[in-house]
Amino acid sequence: MDTRRLILFVIFSFSIMLLWDAWQKEHAPETPATQTAATPQGAPADKPLENGGFSLKKGERISVKTDLYSAVIDTVGGDLRQLSLLEHKADDNSGPYELMSDQSKDKLYVAQTGLKGDGLPTHYEMFTTASTSYVMQESENSLEVRLTAPETNGIAVEKIYIFHRGQYQIDVRYEIKNNSAQAISPSVYYQIIHDRESNQGSKMMPTFTGGAYFNEADKYNKVKFDEMAKKDISLSAKDGWVGLVQHYFVSAWIPQSKAEQKFYTTKLSESDFSIGTILPVGEIAAGSTKTIDAKLFTGPQEQDALEAAAPGMEYVVDYGILTIIAKPLMWLLTHIYDLVKNWGVAIIILTVLIKAAFFKLSASGYRNMAHLREMAPRMQALKDKFGDDKQKLQQAMMEMYRTEKINPMGGCLPILVQIPVFISLYWVLLGSVQLRHAPFFGWIQDLSATDPYFILPILMGATMIIQTTLNPPPTDPIQAKVMKIMPVLFSVFFFFFPAGLVLYWLVNNILSIWQQWAINRMIHAETVAKKGHGK
Repeated sequence: MDTRRLILFVIFSFSIMLLWDAWQKEHAPETPATQTAATPQGAPADKPLENGGFSLKKGERISVKTDLYSAVIDTVGGDLRQLSLLEHKADDNSGPYELMSDQSKDKLYVAQTGLKGDGLPTHYEMFTTASTSYVMQESENSLEVRLTAPETNGIAVEKIYIFHRGQYQIDVRYEIKNNSAQAISPSVYYQIIHDRESNQGSKMMPTFTGGAYFNEADKYNKVKFDEMAKKDISLSAKDGWVGLVQHYFVSAWIPQSKAEQKFYTTKLSESDFSIGTILPVGEIAAGSTKTIDAKLFTGPQEQDALEAAAPGMEYVVDYGILTIIAKPLMWLLTHIYDLVKNWGVAIIILTVLIKAAFFKLSASGYRNMAHLREMAPRMQALKDKFGDDKQKLQQAMMEMYRTEKINPMGGCLPILVQIPVFISLYWVLLGSVQLRHAPFFGWIQDLSATDPYFILPILMGATMIIQTTLNPPPTDPIQAKVMKIMPVLFSVFFFFFPAGLVLYWLVNNILSIWQQWAINRMIHAETVAKKGHGK
């Protein structure tokens, strides 16, 4: 096997591993369910319409403004119908990023809650409130929005949202006062409604948007909308949370009760689904009052905030099977950013550190390739000598390798060892919300978007061409053509990659070129000296 085949083997192995990892993330086994039914017992469901959609009634709109959110609560159900993240820009930089909405034909994303029991308010109930506008003042650390349901059968219910300064967690509380003559035992549910088409990424860079849940027994699981379409999932859990995951952002209901809950999904229409949890409130005696609390985490997938929200929330930043490598890389990248205050510079420094960590291992591979480069004329001579007799050619080449003490696989194996780290960093850079709209320098004003002028991908292609010139010349004409085409093909792929990823690969290639060039010079000097032509 000559060096060209080794290089091709490494390139295709790396590509296959990337594709396999992406395929696993996209085609994970379907989520196990303990029970299937059209609607899990006790779970709410909106009524589908004949046109394939379903109705969300609208009442009076209540605007809420905090340091992190601009939100709209509807008096119907007290639903959270719209939510914009003030610290994150829209994709087109036109304003704050709109996470939730019930206004667009192409996007539906709503957080709902309700109570189950005779006379208790579901998400269809009309609530009232003291004001239609709430603003968190500079002197306030929290903001309360209180909604009141009409008293029915002697049961008074208030639903309270509590927003906190500097936090992407919203407290959602029910205060239930039983003024009747009988004890009641209601249930409470929390759910998120989302359409199946929006926030799916691009064809070249698809991303996951769908349901997710976590509990200690089943750990973290994602639920695709396609799975929800096939069957409604009903799963008992003693703890955990349930929510909606998309690229960079997440919304999750985190019940604070220790009661056993049931996670469920419901197909509302051909295009809309709900995922939620339902759990018992417990008995409320006549004349007594009880509160039931939950937290709604809704915001960016920032690791520290996720870990503080609930156990298992950190898994929504999905690095796949290489999490054990990816998490330390993200930790290191974040700490580098804290020092340099530029994510592009942090990526460059991290790339240099990784290259330094593998310097000796890479050097052994480049040394083997340099030796093979020096042997290229002799290998060509053997090919000319033996012609089409491949068996004798192979034997002669192996004898040459033994004589020169060269391992033909030595240039490949050190690179293969590094591939898991490269793939891990790939997923770190692809999934980090911190890189979203993060500027670098000059024309790169968003490291999560493609290079607007394709300068980085073109430079990437140029470095690949330079690398091929540093490798042994191919003896096979077909391999020579393939190696000429590979930089062009890879450059085309990198046209669609985020600039942060291309920046990493470009810097890595430049460092590799420098190391390979230095080793080539050293090995060439040794070869010349060995022949007695050097000083």
